[in-house]
Amino acid sequence: MKKSIVSLIIGAFIMTGAFAQANSKTAVVYFSATGNTERLAKTTASAMKADLFKIEPEQPYTSADLNWNDKNSRSTKECNDPKSRPAIKNKIDVSSYDTVIIGFPVWWYNAPKIIYTFVENADLSGKKVVLICTSGGSGLGSTTGDLSKLDPKADWRRGTRFSPRASEKEVKDFLEKALE
Repeated sequence: MKKSIVSLIIGAFIMTGAFAQANSKTAVVYFSATGNTERLAKTTASAMKADLFKIEPEQPYTSADLNWNDKNSRSTKECNDPKSRPAIKNKIDVSSYDTVIIGFPVWWYNAPKIIYTFVENADLSGKKVVLICTSGGSGLGSTTGDLSKLDPKADWRRGTRFSPRASEKEVKDFLEKALE
């Protein structure tokens, strides 16, 4: 009798998709220049019960590097150079994850080039990938299309821009739909 009840429970668990979801591993990988994206990434990791990884640039960005009004600032030069790939200080291994959520601040309607470095060095093949970003007003622009060319074997999903202070519910509601 006990065995049949357990079998029924396991069967119901599998049929509802809860089993696959419970065994699915999610990573939130993010780069944050000023702390806004870090706040969003932590909210996202909490909402999705995901592991959190911070991309640390080998050469940290200073406030002068981030001055988008200065045509000679580091961030401006990187954004204008399609071949720019800033080095990442820490190794981030996402090989054991089914889903990778990548967070970053939008720079000139695109991801900072350090995100390109990450995508080119992480094997995202077969993984669901969602981009989330923070910005004063601009959205993702062509970022998903641009990054998907770097790893076309990944399952790129629709991403979005959030406020750095987005709620767990807001983030979770969006991501659950994006990951269906």
